[in-house]
Amino acid sequence: MTKPVLVIMAAGMGSRYGGLKQIDPVDKQGHIIIDFSIYDAYRAGFEKFIFIIKEENEKDFREAIGDRISDKVEVVYAYQDLLDVPEEVNIPKDRVRPWGTAHAIYAARKHIDGPFAVINADDFYGRTSFAKIYDFLANTKDDDKYRYSMVGFKVENTITENGYVSRGVCDVDNNNHLVEVIERTHIERIQKDGSDIIAYTEDNGDTWHEIKPGTLVSMNLWGFSRSFVDEIENGMVDFLNKSIETNPLKCEYFIPYVVTTLLNEDKASVEVLSSDEKWYGVTYKEDKPMVEASIEALKQEGKYPNELWGE
Repeated sequence: MTKPVLVIMAAGMGSRYGGLKQIDPVDKQGHIIIDFSIYDAYRAGFEKFIFIIKEENEKDFREAIGDRISDKVEVVYAYQDLLDVPEEVNIPKDRVRPWGTAHAIYAARKHIDGPFAVINADDFYGRTSFAKIYDFLANTKDDDKYRYSMVGFKVENTITENGYVSRGVCDVDNNNHLVEVIERTHIERIQKDGSDIIAYTEDNGDTWHEIKPGTLVSMNLWGFSRSFVDEIENGMVDFLNKSIETNPLKCEYFIPYVVTTLLNEDKASVEVLSSDEKWYGVTYKEDKPMVEASIEALKQEGKYPNELWGE
Protein backbone atom coordinates (compact mmCIF):
# COMPACT_ATOMS: atom_id res chain seq x y z
CA MET A 1 0.00 0.00 0.00
CA THR A 2 1.29 3.47 -0.91
CA LYS A 3 2.20 5.58 2.12
CA PRO A 4 -0.26 8.36 2.95
CA VAL A 5 0.68 11.86 1.82
CA LEU A 6 -0.44 15.25 3.13
CA VAL A 7 -2.11 17.76 0.82
CA ILE A 8 -1.93 21.35 2.10
CA MET A 9 -4.37 23.87 0.62
CA ALA A 10 -2.40 27.12 0.45
CA ALA A 11 -3.63 28.80 -2.75
CA GLY A 12 -5.47 31.47 -0.77
CA MET A 13 -2.59 32.45 1.47
CA GLY A 14 -1.22 35.24 -0.66
CA SER A 15 -4.57 36.98 -1.10
CA ARG A 16 -5.55 36.68 2.58
CA TYR A 17 -2.24 37.99 3.89
CA GLY A 18 -1.43 40.54 1.22
CA GLY A 19 1.41 38.40 -0.13
CA LEU A 20 3.38 35.54 1.39
CA LYS A 21 6.16 37.83 2.57
CA GLN A 22 3.65 39.48 4.89
CA ILE A 23 2.75 36.27 6.77
CA ASP A 24 3.25 36.92 10.46
CA PRO A 25 5.29 34.52 12.60
CA VAL A 26 3.69 33.10 15.75
CA ASP A 27 6.88 32.64 17.79
CA LYS A 28 10.24 34.29 18.35
CA GLN A 29 11.96 31.86 15.99
CA GLY A 30 9.89 33.06 13.03
CA HIS A 31 7.71 29.96 12.59
CA ILE A 32 4.26 30.39 11.09
CA ILE A 33 1.27 28.14 11.77
CA ILE A 34 1.91 25.90 8.76
CA ASP A 35 5.35 25.02 10.18
CA PHE A 36 3.71 23.35 13.16
CA SER A 37 1.30 21.37 10.97
CA ILE A 38 4.17 20.08 8.84
CA TYR A 39 6.20 19.21 11.93
CA ASP A 40 3.29 17.39 13.58
CA ALA A 41 2.44 15.54 10.37
CA TYR A 42 6.06 14.48 9.90
CA ARG A 43 6.17 13.09 13.44
CA ALA A 44 2.95 11.21 12.70
CA GLY A 45 4.53 9.47 9.68
CA PHE A 46 3.87 11.69 6.66
CA GLU A 47 6.93 12.03 4.44
CA LYS A 48 5.48 13.60 1.28
CA PHE A 49 3.81 17.02 1.30
CA ILE A 50 1.86 18.44 -1.64
CA PHE A 51 1.40 22.20 -1.45
CA ILE A 52 -1.46 23.60 -3.52
CA ILE A 53 -0.54 27.19 -4.32
CA LYS A 54 -0.97 29.88 -6.92
CA GLU A 55 1.76 29.51 -9.51
CA GLU A 56 2.74 33.16 -9.21
CA ASN A 57 3.44 32.62 -5.50
CA GLU A 58 5.86 29.72 -5.93
CA LYS A 59 9.07 31.70 -5.46
CA ASP A 60 7.80 33.40 -2.30
CA PHE A 61 6.32 30.14 -1.03
CA ARG A 62 9.58 28.28 -1.48
CA GLU A 63 11.46 31.01 0.39
CA ALA A 64 8.90 31.28 3.20
CA ILE A 65 8.20 27.59 3.71
CA GLY A 66 9.25 24.98 1.16
CA ASP A 67 13.02 25.40 1.06
CA ARG A 68 13.32 25.10 4.84
CA ILE A 69 11.93 21.55 4.86
CA SER A 70 12.82 20.20 1.42
CA ASP A 71 15.98 18.48 2.70
CA LYS A 72 13.93 16.60 5.32
CA VAL A 73 10.73 15.65 3.49
CA GLU A 74 9.53 15.32 -0.10
CA VAL A 75 7.94 18.57 -1.26
CA VAL A 76 5.71 18.81 -4.33
CA TYR A 77 3.91 21.87 -5.70
CA ALA A 78 0.56 21.89 -7.51
CA TYR A 79 -1.04 25.01 -8.94
CA GLN A 80 -4.70 25.86 -8.45
CA ASP A 81 -5.77 27.74 -11.53
CA LEU A 82 -9.15 29.06 -12.62
CA LEU A 83 -8.66 27.62 -16.11
CA ASP A 84 -7.71 24.13 -14.90
CA VAL A 85 -11.11 22.50 -15.32
CA PRO A 86 -12.53 19.99 -17.82
CA GLU A 87 -13.14 21.59 -21.20
CA GLU A 88 -16.91 21.09 -20.81
CA VAL A 89 -17.03 23.73 -18.04
CA ASN A 90 -18.27 27.08 -19.31
CA ILE A 91 -15.95 29.52 -17.52
CA PRO A 92 -17.61 32.94 -17.03
CA LYS A 93 -15.82 35.81 -18.74
CA ASP A 94 -15.39 37.90 -15.58
CA ARG A 95 -14.55 35.04 -13.20
CA VAL A 96 -11.35 35.65 -11.19
CA ARG A 97 -11.30 33.27 -8.23
CA PRO A 98 -10.69 29.51 -8.57
CA TRP A 99 -13.35 26.94 -7.73
CA GLY A 100 -13.01 25.99 -4.04
CA THR A 101 -11.52 23.22 -1.93
CA ALA A 102 -12.60 20.25 -4.06
CA HIS A 103 -11.07 21.98 -7.07
CA ALA A 104 -7.88 22.44 -5.02
CA ILE A 105 -7.58 18.67 -4.66
CA TYR A 106 -8.32 18.30 -8.38
CA ALA A 107 -5.34 20.60 -9.02
CA ALA A 108 -3.09 18.04 -7.29
CA ARG A 109 -4.54 15.00 -9.08
CA LYS A 110 -1.34 14.12 -10.93
CA HIS A 111 0.61 13.94 -7.67
CA ILE A 112 -1.82 11.80 -5.64
CA ASP A 113 -1.46 8.06 -6.21
CA GLY A 114 -2.75 6.64 -2.93
CA PRO A 115 -4.30 7.61 0.41
CA PHE A 116 -3.99 11.23 1.45
CA ALA A 117 -4.99 13.70 4.14
CA VAL A 118 -5.90 17.29 3.37
CA ILE A 119 -5.65 20.39 5.57
CA ASN A 120 -5.89 24.17 5.46
CA ALA A 121 -2.52 25.88 5.46
CA ASP A 122 -3.36 28.42 8.15
CA ASP A 123 -5.03 26.26 10.83
CA PHE A 124 -3.28 24.63 13.79
CA TYR A 125 -4.55 21.07 14.31
CA GLY A 126 -2.25 19.53 16.92
CA ARG A 127 -0.01 16.46 16.94
CA THR A 128 -2.57 13.83 17.95
CA SER A 129 -4.92 14.90 15.16
CA PHE A 130 -2.31 14.03 12.54
CA ALA A 131 -1.41 10.80 14.33
CA LYS A 132 -5.04 9.66 14.27
CA ILE A 133 -5.62 10.36 10.61
CA TYR A 134 -2.28 8.89 9.53
CA ASP A 135 -3.05 5.68 11.42
CA PHE A 136 -6.46 5.47 9.75
CA LEU A 137 -5.07 6.01 6.25
CA ALA A 138 -2.19 3.58 6.75
CA ASN A 139 -4.48 0.79 7.93
CA THR A 140 -7.72 1.22 5.98
CA LYS A 141 -8.64 0.22 2.44
CA ASP A 142 -11.74 0.72 0.33
CA ASP A 143 -13.99 -2.35 0.13
CA ASP A 144 -17.66 -2.36 -0.80
CA LYS A 145 -17.54 1.40 -0.06
CA TYR A 146 -14.97 4.13 -0.09
CA ARG A 147 -13.57 4.32 3.44
CA TYR A 148 -12.83 7.91 4.32
CA SER A 149 -12.20 9.75 7.58
CA MET A 150 -12.18 13.19 9.12
CA VAL A 151 -10.91 14.63 12.38
CA GLY A 152 -13.68 16.31 14.36
CA PHE A 153 -12.85 19.00 16.90
CA LYS A 154 -14.98 19.89 19.90
CA VAL A 155 -16.68 23.15 19.06
CA GLU A 156 -15.57 24.83 22.28
CA ASN A 157 -11.94 24.24 21.23
CA THR A 158 -12.37 26.09 17.93
CA ILE A 159 -13.91 29.41 18.97
CA THR A 160 -12.17 32.77 18.90
CA GLU A 161 -12.83 35.27 21.66
CA ASN A 162 -12.74 38.13 19.17
CA GLY A 163 -15.79 37.58 16.96
CA TYR A 164 -17.65 34.88 15.13
CA VAL A 165 -16.45 31.92 13.08
CA SER A 166 -17.84 29.63 10.40
CA ARG A 167 -17.78 25.90 11.14
CA GLY A 168 -19.12 22.69 9.65
CA VAL A 169 -21.17 21.12 12.46
CA CYS A 170 -21.03 17.32 12.26
CA ASP A 171 -23.99 14.99 12.62
CA VAL A 172 -22.42 11.70 13.77
CA ASP A 173 -24.17 8.33 14.25
CA ASN A 174 -23.64 5.83 17.08
CA ASN A 175 -20.82 4.13 15.14
CA ASN A 176 -18.81 7.38 14.87
CA HIS A 177 -19.66 7.70 11.20
CA LEU A 178 -20.50 11.01 9.61
CA VAL A 179 -24.13 11.52 8.61
CA GLU A 180 -23.72 15.07 7.30
CA VAL A 181 -21.83 18.32 7.77
CA ILE A 182 -24.07 21.33 8.34
CA GLU A 183 -22.41 24.64 7.56
CA ARG A 184 -23.01 27.30 10.21
CA THR A 185 -21.53 30.57 9.06
CA HIS A 186 -21.94 32.57 12.30
CA ILE A 187 -20.94 30.83 15.54
CA GLU A 188 -19.74 32.64 18.64
CA ARG A 189 -19.80 32.74 22.43
CA ILE A 190 -22.73 34.72 23.79
CA GLN A 191 -24.41 35.42 27.09
CA LYS A 192 -27.86 33.88 27.46
CA ASP A 193 -29.88 33.92 30.69
CA GLY A 194 -26.72 34.76 32.60
CA SER A 195 -24.72 31.89 31.15
CA ASP A 196 -21.86 31.77 28.68
CA ILE A 197 -22.86 29.53 25.75
CA ILE A 198 -21.79 28.77 22.19
CA ALA A 199 -24.52 29.40 19.65
CA TYR A 200 -25.18 30.09 15.99
CA THR A 201 -27.46 32.57 14.28
CA GLU A 202 -28.89 32.64 10.78
CA ASP A 203 -30.62 36.03 11.05
CA ASN A 204 -27.84 38.40 12.13
CA GLY A 205 -28.37 37.76 15.82
CA ASP A 206 -32.13 38.15 16.09
CA THR A 207 -32.36 34.53 17.23
CA TRP A 208 -29.68 32.18 18.58
CA HIS A 209 -29.48 28.37 18.70
CA GLU A 210 -27.19 26.76 21.27
CA ILE A 211 -24.49 24.29 20.24
CA LYS A 212 -23.75 21.92 23.10
CA PRO A 213 -20.14 21.55 24.33
CA GLY A 214 -18.56 18.45 22.86
CA THR A 215 -20.35 18.86 19.52
CA LEU A 216 -17.84 17.98 16.79
CA VAL A 217 -17.07 20.39 13.99
CA SER A 218 -15.00 20.01 10.84
CA MET A 219 -11.84 22.06 10.42
CA ASN A 220 -11.05 20.58 6.98
CA LEU A 221 -8.80 17.77 8.21
CA TRP A 222 -9.96 14.94 5.97
CA GLY A 223 -8.56 11.53 5.03
CA PHE A 224 -9.33 9.97 1.64
CA SER A 225 -8.32 7.16 -0.66
CA ARG A 226 -7.34 7.99 -4.26
CA SER A 227 -10.96 7.33 -5.23
CA PHE A 228 -11.95 10.74 -3.90
CA VAL A 229 -9.92 12.49 -6.59
CA ASP A 230 -11.78 10.52 -9.26
CA GLU A 231 -15.15 11.36 -7.70
CA ILE A 232 -14.28 15.05 -7.65
CA GLU A 233 -13.51 14.90 -11.34
CA ASN A 234 -16.61 12.85 -12.13
CA GLY A 235 -18.92 15.43 -10.57
CA MET A 236 -17.14 18.63 -11.49
CA VAL A 237 -18.65 19.46 -14.87
CA ASP A 238 -22.24 18.96 -13.80
CA PHE A 239 -21.82 20.84 -10.51
CA LEU A 240 -19.95 23.81 -11.94
CA ASN A 241 -22.13 24.32 -15.00
CA LYS A 242 -25.31 24.27 -12.89
CA SER A 243 -23.79 26.56 -10.24
CA ILE A 244 -22.42 28.98 -12.83
CA GLU A 245 -25.97 29.58 -14.06
CA THR A 246 -27.01 31.01 -10.67
CA ASN A 247 -23.76 32.36 -9.20
CA PRO A 248 -21.21 32.66 -11.99
CA LEU A 249 -18.53 34.72 -10.21
CA LYS A 250 -18.54 33.21 -6.71
CA CYS A 251 -19.80 29.60 -6.82
CA GLU A 252 -17.35 27.06 -5.40
CA TYR A 253 -16.96 23.29 -5.42
CA PHE A 254 -16.35 22.28 -1.81
CA ILE A 255 -15.02 19.08 -0.25
CA PRO A 256 -18.10 18.65 2.04
CA TYR A 257 -20.41 18.83 -0.98
CA VAL A 258 -18.61 15.92 -2.67
CA VAL A 259 -18.50 13.95 0.61
CA THR A 260 -22.21 14.51 1.25
CA THR A 261 -23.09 13.43 -2.29
CA LEU A 262 -21.18 10.16 -1.86
CA LEU A 263 -22.80 9.54 1.55
CA ASN A 264 -26.26 10.12 0.09
CA GLU A 265 -25.48 7.70 -2.74
CA ASP A 266 -24.26 5.14 -0.15
CA LYS A 267 -20.92 4.94 -1.95
CA ALA A 268 -18.77 6.02 1.00
CA SER A 269 -18.48 6.04 4.77
CA VAL A 270 -16.61 8.66 6.79
CA GLU A 271 -15.24 7.66 10.18
CA VAL A 272 -15.11 10.64 12.51
CA LEU A 273 -11.95 10.69 14.62
CA SER A 274 -12.58 12.86 17.65
CA SER A 275 -9.74 15.15 18.72
CA ASP A 276 -9.24 16.86 22.06
CA GLU A 277 -6.71 19.24 20.51
CA LYS A 278 -7.35 22.96 20.61
CA TRP A 279 -7.54 24.66 17.24
CA TYR A 280 -5.59 27.86 16.72
CA GLY A 281 -5.87 30.33 13.90
CA VAL A 282 -5.71 34.04 13.25
CA THR A 283 -9.27 34.73 12.15
CA TYR A 284 -8.98 38.27 13.47
CA LYS A 285 -5.84 40.35 14.08
CA GLU A 286 -6.75 40.35 17.76
CA ASP A 287 -6.28 36.55 17.78
CA LYS A 288 -2.53 36.75 17.19
CA PRO A 289 -1.38 37.46 20.79
CA MET A 290 -3.43 34.50 22.04
CA VAL A 291 -1.95 32.20 19.39
CA GLU A 292 1.58 33.37 20.24
CA ALA A 293 1.00 32.77 23.96
CA SER A 294 -0.49 29.33 23.29
CA ILE A 295 2.43 28.27 21.10
CA GLU A 296 4.88 29.43 23.75
CA ALA A 297 2.96 27.47 26.41
CA LEU A 298 3.13 24.32 24.26
CA LYS A 299 6.89 24.79 23.97
CA GLN A 300 7.21 25.22 27.71
CA GLU A 301 5.30 21.95 28.15
CA GLY A 302 7.88 20.23 25.95
CA LYS A 303 5.52 19.53 23.06
CA TYR A 304 7.65 21.50 20.59
CA PRO A 305 11.33 22.47 20.52
CA ASN A 306 12.24 26.11 20.02
CA GLU A 307 13.60 25.27 16.56
CA LEU A 308 11.25 22.78 14.95
CA TRP A 309 13.85 21.28 12.63
CA GLY A 310 16.85 21.62 14.91
CA GLU A 311 18.30 24.52 13.00
